[in-house]
Amino acid sequence: MLGVLVLQSCSLSRGNGSAESIRRRTAGGPGSRPITLGWHPMAATTSSSTLGECVPENAMSDPGEIARFYDRCSDLMRELLDGLAAAPDRPRPFPEIEDAIGWPRRRIASVLGGVCHLRRMEFDGRRPYHFHDPRHAASRRWEIWMDDAQARTVLAEQKI
Repeated sequence: MLGVLVLQSCSLSRGNGSAESIRRRTAGGPGSRPITLGWHPMAATTSSSTLGECVPENAMSDPGEIARFYDRCSDLMRELLDGLAAAPDRPRPFPEIEDAIGWPRRRIASVLGGVCHLRRMEFDGRRPYHFHDPRHAASRRWEIWMDDAQARTVLAEQKI
């Protein structure tokens, strides 16, 4: 940490990061060049591919494991899984799912936080759904969905 502070103070004292030096470089004067932040627009994805999926190896595929998770989780988590199974292979942002289930905003985040301990202690962090990272999601928000096999397992568990 100390090294970072020393480095920052040295670069500022030489004028490399001062407001004036930044103005000179961006004003189009001699020696100026455009500053790029490395951000490039990405194509929106709407499929449930693993491209951009957040930790895809944590998504469950074994029907027995998914059924056991469904049995062990809370009623609210079960309700969320039912809502995800109703639209398989369709990544959706949290507010859209909350509207479909009839939940208030931010409840999904709360439910996922509540099931975290169960996931870590009994399922090695695995989950019966997929996540898209906001940087790779069509909506630019966290998206969650079930693939068709996961949804079939949940639908079969609903009938039991």
